[in-house]
Amino acid sequence: MTPHESSLLTYLLMLLQLLLPLTVSSLHPPPVHVPTLVPHTPMPLLRSRFSAHTQLDFGTHCNSSCLRRGEQEAQREQLEEKLAFETLYADGSRTLTTVDVEGEEEFEAHTDQPSRRRLKPRRRRVRRQIYGADGRFNIQGDNFLLDYPFSTAVRISTGCTGVLVSQQHVLTAAHCVHDGKDYVKGARKLRVGFLIPPSINGTGDSLTSSKKPLIRWVRVRRTRVPKGWIQGPQEVSMDFDYALLELRWPHRRPFMRLSVAPSSDDLAGKRIHFSGFDSDRSGELVYRFCPVEEESSDLIYQHCDARPGASGSGVYGRVWDNSLERWERKVIGIFSGHQWLEIDGENRNYNVAVRITPLKFAQICYWVHGNRLDCVHD
Repeated sequence: MTPHESSLLTYLLMLLQLLLPLTVSSLHPPPVHVPTLVPHTPMPLLRSRFSAHTQLDFGTHCNSSCLRRGEQEAQREQLEEKLAFETLYADGSRTLTTVDVEGEEEFEAHTDQPSRRRLKPRRRRVRRQIYGADGRFNIQGDNFLLDYPFSTAVRISTGCTGVLVSQQHVLTAAHCVHDGKDYVKGARKLRVGFLIPPSINGTGDSLTSSKKPLIRWVRVRRTRVPKGWIQGPQEVSMDFDYALLELRWPHRRPFMRLSVAPSSDDLAGKRIHFSGFDSDRSGELVYRFCPVEEESSDLIYQHCDARPGASGSGVYGRVWDNSLERWERKVIGIFSGHQWLEIDGENRNYNVAVRITPLKFAQICYWVHGNRLDCVHD
């Protein structure tokens, strides 16, 4: 076999590996049972002081016991307490809604998640959030900025990113609006920004303009944050670092549907993707993708390059949709920040996304639809 033939064969084998998960239907994961959350009547709370400061460079430290926490069986009362949620309204008023998890089957669904894979030996990384050569791509021009999936990324006025998950809702990271003790100052008049490309705002040609897009800001009507973020140590709260923003009126852009996060083995190409507004590339939308390195019951560990400002980005993958019988891009997590893992005395740094578990899906779905009956199935 000549070197040219050998290279061609290698290329064809790589292409076959990429296409295999898209063509072999027998490998598709079974449907996931989504539990039912029963909300109670909201209880009024004191108005927020809005005393916290936004922390864009969010990071935590986790040891081996912390990493195994998601694999341990939680008490029903503890989990229901974390799934309770606060609602912050535009006038500064707040309510607390407690929930029940209906039935034993639904509660057990929370623990029916991929267990943590064995961590592979790896040399210690000393750079935070950018790993080796920078693998990020700036998204420019109407043909990309207004096209799906990049058009689903929006800016949060506190300095973060969000993703459109309905015609009126944006999913982002909880730490972008709340520091675990109080709402950040910028949450008092929270806004969501939609990119307007140069050709539409009249400042340049869609393909050749070097001008940055403008932003159209829309006020947020109400914000919902899980109690799992508001209470407890920072390391525990990272599992619940997500919030949902409801806009004052619907937008007209395409949005990305949510999905319970499958095991990385059930993602097409075993890769995740997300786009955000990284602080070192002001005014630009930045896209990246990378393989999943590790995963626990509540977190996705990866080395996708990111900088402060990308927090709250919708982490998506190609997930098999049983109803459509095809692979679809769906939001399976929310980019949170970075975490140092201390395993056997060795520190390892990862960028981390909060994975959407069946219970978190049920909670976020209820926030979007306002009717738990619409959230029984994906």
